Amino acid sequence: MVETHHRAGACEIKFVVDAALAERIRAWARHHLEPDPHGGGPSSDEYQTASLYFDTAGFDVFHRRGSFGRAKYRIRHYGGGEGAGETLFLERKLRRPNLLVKRRTRIPAGDLALLDNPAAGDWPGRWMSRRIVARQLLPMCQVSYSRTARGIETPTGPARLTIDESLSALPIGEIQFRPEPGLPFLEGQRILELKFRSALPAIFKRLIEEMALAPVTASKYRLGMTAIGRVPVDAAVMVARPA
Repeated sequence: MVETHHRAGACEIKFVVDAALAERIRAWARHHLEPDPHGGGPSSDEYQTASLYFDTAGFDVFHRRGSFGRAKYRIRHYGGGEGAGETLFLERKLRRPNLLVKRRTRIPAGDLALLDNPAAGDWPGRWMSRRIVARQLLPMCQVSYSRTARGIETPTGPARLTIDESLSALPIGEIQFRPEPGLPFLEGQRILELKFRSALPAIFKRLIEEMALAPVTASKYRLGMTAIGRVPVDAAVMVARPA
């Protein structure tokens, strides 16, 4: 089955926290929030994630030049949970002021080769294949990590908390996932994300206050690209900073 979803009105806040604080937040989330419906592990909220990111030869996405700074294209693979390895997700994240719009298409893993074939017929992932060609995007980096995910329904819609750890990156030259270990980054730290619709839910406000959390701007893609040295050292800008 192939599915396409358009999600508008989404918001997210990111934090970079140390391992000890991440464990406190994980315990809090497991007490207050529901497990991810596709998660595994003892608490049914864990899985492995890998994403392939695209950029231009001049790294316009990394440097956020013009419209490249607003749209990010990636392919996401989930493992360790229900249906692991059977499907992939083609995604475009489009950022506008105070707004995040995501287009997401679910495809069978066997259809990945079609993405690199602009002459392929009318298939659900054709929109992304056309955008890759039009924007002259190339596969650049694979970022892998372990994720804990919990969620809750709020008056303004679903809200989600994720904690990403054991982050690593690999340089990529083809549209395919590589199984070997990557270069670690943010060692000893975790990326916490709070995702919600419209206004920040009261339960997340309480978490931020209880844990004294300070939001940051943190891009896993830019952190990964810096870790693998794909951008010149003198061009690598700060990629995790106060928001």
